[in-house]
Amino acid sequence: MWFSSRKTNLMQKYFNMALFSSLLLLTLLSPVNIWAADDYEPLESDQCIDCHDESEMGTDLEADIENSIHAGFECLDCHVNHDTDPHREDASEFEVGYEGCRSCHEEESDQYQSHGRSTTLKSSEIPSCASCHGDHNILPSDMKNSTVNAGNISKTCGNCHENIDLVKRYEILVDHPMELYNTSVHGKATGSGNTKAATCDDCHSSGGSSHEIYPPTNPKSSIYHLNIPETCGKCHAEETKAYWEGIHGKLAKKGKANAPVCTDCHGEHGIISPSDPRSPVSKHNVASATCEPCHESTRLNQQLGIKGKISSYVDSYHGLKSQAGDLRVANCESCHGAHRILPSSDSTSSIHPSNLAATCGECHAGISSELAAVTIHGMDGDPRAPLAILIEKIYIILIGVVIGGMFLHTLLDYLKQVRLQMKQPSIRRMRGLEVAQHAVLLLSFFTLVISGFSLRFNESWIAEFFFGWDGGFEFRGVLHRYAAVFLIFGSVWHLIFMFTKRGRGFVKDMIPGVQDIKDFWEMILYFFDFRDHEPRFGRFAYAEKLEYWAGAWGNAVMIGTGLVLWFDNFFIQLLSPAVLDVSLVIHYWEAWLATLAILIWHLYNTVFRPSVAPMNTSWLSGKMPRAMFEHEHGGTEPDSDINHPGAS
Repeated sequence: MWFSSRKTNLMQKYFNMALFSSLLLLTLLSPVNIWAADDYEPLESDQCIDCHDESEMGTDLEADIENSIHAGFECLDCHVNHDTDPHREDASEFEVGYEGCRSCHEEESDQYQSHGRSTTLKSSEIPSCASCHGDHNILPSDMKNSTVNAGNISKTCGNCHENIDLVKRYEILVDHPMELYNTSVHGKATGSGNTKAATCDDCHSSGGSSHEIYPPTNPKSSIYHLNIPETCGKCHAEETKAYWEGIHGKLAKKGKANAPVCTDCHGEHGIISPSDPRSPVSKHNVASATCEPCHESTRLNQQLGIKGKISSYVDSYHGLKSQAGDLRVANCESCHGAHRILPSSDSTSSIHPSNLAATCGECHAGISSELAAVTIHGMDGDPRAPLAILIEKIYIILIGVVIGGMFLHTLLDYLKQVRLQMKQPSIRRMRGLEVAQHAVLLLSFFTLVISGFSLRFNESWIAEFFFGWDGGFEFRGVLHRYAAVFLIFGSVWHLIFMFTKRGRGFVKDMIPGVQDIKDFWEMILYFFDFRDHEPRFGRFAYAEKLEYWAGAWGNAVMIGTGLVLWFDNFFIQLLSPAVLDVSLVIHYWEAWLATLAILIWHLYNTVFRPSVAPMNTSWLSGKMPRAMFEHEHGGTEPDSDINHPGAS
């Protein structure tokens, strides 16, 4: 019995201790515990200024409130959770800007919905009421200094929407919209004091409320694709009415997502006047910038059963005149209308057969119905008169025969002149294997140029001419690599040649010296008539030396970068990925440098220079005419390797 009684007392003791500890813990964790109750004192609004004075806030709060729309309000009317000293821990700043306003503006608070993005924005980054309206100095929107006045609202919205970090973090699709808006026809009107011009909330607010703002993907949004005509129609009622009557509006009413709306033609934030030549709907741009993207789309034309193409307008008289800058010539809008665009099958359409005379008559007064009925740009086949098509074909055949014959005659004459030159007394410049080396270099170089630039400019006429056939693109790549192998072979062959007896002499004579500087200066004086004759060059002129060493350097660079690009999978594991980018840049621009140097410098000196006409034939036979040699290389020493041994 004693043992049982003692056990009961111990259990009671432990129970009491546990109960006391639990009560103590709950009391300490309570937001307002009974032990600390005496630490909180109730506050009145007139006591707030004791702490939040001008020195802390940087502004005169009492004056701000008295001059605001909330004049006569008490602090605690808005700061509902700051009614104790010290303030309770649950008095968050966000509630000050939102829940405090909600006590009076409940409907606007419901409409706001955390700026339409409550599921993505962090609570600290959701624009609060104060973000747009200000805090203590809130003014009605019709006052000029109000942050939500028409003249200031773009700046207010720009506080967030011009913040590039915020835009990127939340993948807002348009950056710098305010910058674009300020340059637009709406922004300029607002900036000049026109309070009726469209501002941010005019377009982005839904349901008639500036607080109900949704993203463009929400069907409730005023900027949802199919809602845009109604949004613009709040100001542009007549244009919107005409749009709904037109084919584009009818498609939009049916819910066609690809139906063009106002912003597809005019733009969004940066809308500028049609009279501005930069506008996509200006007379000069409307065809190419606005109508063409849809009406040249094969997929869209097939889907909607449209057969016409803008390209047929561009090739017409009107299109060519428009491209030339004539702003008076007819464009798409001139005939089809701007907003009320209808197919020719509609009796009220401006291009219906019965209305064509009136439409064309706006520019061509007194035009007959028959002439107006002539197709301006094609629907199916060639729209032109059969006689015009026949004459064009005759001219094409005539040009082919006449110009082709002239070209053939010129080519035969040129080849005859080359053969005559080769029969003249000559001096050997290159031996057989050296001519072969040059031939390998020539063929591989021009093959690389044509196949390489055909990749970079795959839509050019050269690419189309050489590789514009089925499988041509793949063949281009194979050809480019084979040509690269031949270039490497030719370069290695020449490198081996340089170690032969004749090759060592070649290199020695190719090294620039002081005499080359003197020859260059003499040539400059000759250009400007301070000398009566050209300098007498040795075995190699300074121009040949410059070209040779530049070519040797270019070959090494092109081969090195080309191998990196060819075997990219190997090199990307061995080197930094940046090496591929650098190699591509060097390979491309070195190709330009080499190509232009050959076309401008080498071909002039060996083909087009009057003193070598019709050409220096040493690249064909290894020999050049004696007269040309003496004119070009008359300064060669008598014991030179090439002076007389190969004379013929």
